[in-house]
Amino acid sequence: MNKKVEQAINTQLNFEIESAFVYMAMKNYLETLSLDGFVNWFDIQFQEEMAHAQKFMNYLNDRGGRVEILGFPNPRNEFASVLEVLETSLAHEKEVTRRIHALVKTATEENDYPTVAMLQWYVNEQVEEENNFTRLIEKVKLVKDAGLYMLDKELATRVFVPITAA
Repeated sequence: MNKKVEQAINTQLNFEIESAFVYMAMKNYLETLSLDGFVNWFDIQFQEEMAHAQKFMNYLNDRGGRVEILGFPNPRNEFASVLEVLETSLAHEKEVTRRIHALVKTATEENDYPTVAMLQWYVNEQVEEENNFTRLIEKVKLVKDAGLYMLDKELATRVFVPITAA
C-alpha cells in the first residue's frame, strides 16, 4: 500500500476516534439536562464514529497497511445550551468533511484507486452527517424550549445501524 495514503488514512481513522469521544462528551453534557432522547442520539453518533474508524482499520489491514492508534486532545465537556452542542457538532462534521475530501485528493494524486473508491462511501456519509445536524439545528430553533421535550422524544427513537460491506 502507498505509504503516503496509509499515513493519511491513519490520521483520519484517529480523527474518527477523536470524533467519537467528542460526541461522548456531548452526550454526557446532555445527560446533565435529563434529555434522554438527545443522550440516545449522541450515543448513536458515538457508535457511528467508532464504526467509521473500524471501517478504516479494516481497510488498512485488508490492504497490508499498518494501523497506528494515536492520542488526541481532551474533548470539550461544557456547553451553554443544546443549540450550542448542535452548532459545535455541525462545525465538527464540516471539519470531518474537509479532511475526507483532502484524503480523496491524496489518494487520487497517488493513483490509489482502490482507496478513492472506498472513500466514496465516506464522502456520501458526510453529506448525511452535515444534513442531520443542520436539520436538528433548524428544529431546535423552531421549537425553542417549549418544544424541546417533543424533539427529545423524537431523537429517542434513533437506532444504530451497523455499517455493511459496500
